[in-house]
Amino acid sequence: MTGPFGAGKTTLIQTISEITVLSTERQVSDHTRKVKGHTTVAMDFGRITVAKDLAIYLFGTPGQERFDFMWEILAEGMLGFVLMVDAERDDSIEEAKRILDFFTNIAKVPFVVAVNKIAGDTDGQGTVDDVRNRVGIPDDVRIVACDARDRGDVKDTLIALLEAVLVYLARRPELVGEAGR
Repeated sequence: MTGPFGAGKTTLIQTISEITVLSTERQVSDHTRKVKGHTTVAMDFGRITVAKDLAIYLFGTPGQERFDFMWEILAEGMLGFVLMVDAERDDSIEEAKRILDFFTNIAKVPFVVAVNKIAGDTDGQGTVDDVRNRVGIPDDVRIVACDARDRGDVKDTLIALLEAVLVYLARRPELVGEAGR
């Protein structure tokens, strides 16, 4: 899980994880305190079992630029990622562009975009289309409206990511052995 500060990454992991989430949240000590009182400084970690022999390990990246040194470490070996964007904040949408560029440049893996905090748009489609255009999300990348507090929305987001990863692995059979490790 990656995305700008305050986009909902920690909340998403807390909503779905079957284990107690390992979180490195600390009080915010800079001007971003007006957005949210705590920030992830290293990572969040959770897990969800999908089948008897399949679990998804959820790693949440820090959103503040000053902690972006963790991004490359957390991206090592990833099979895909979720880019989470806070639809209520223009700065979140703008920062999402930089984060997306970083992750797509270091790893050629599938991703989905989760748009959190959609307000006033009954089906969310107008907001999703706006985020696609403003962040520059390719048409073949799935974008989902996702309230990070809603377990059903989080499940839908993870299913979208799993589907993208399965298609990717089907096209790259040499990676299937690595994915099973």
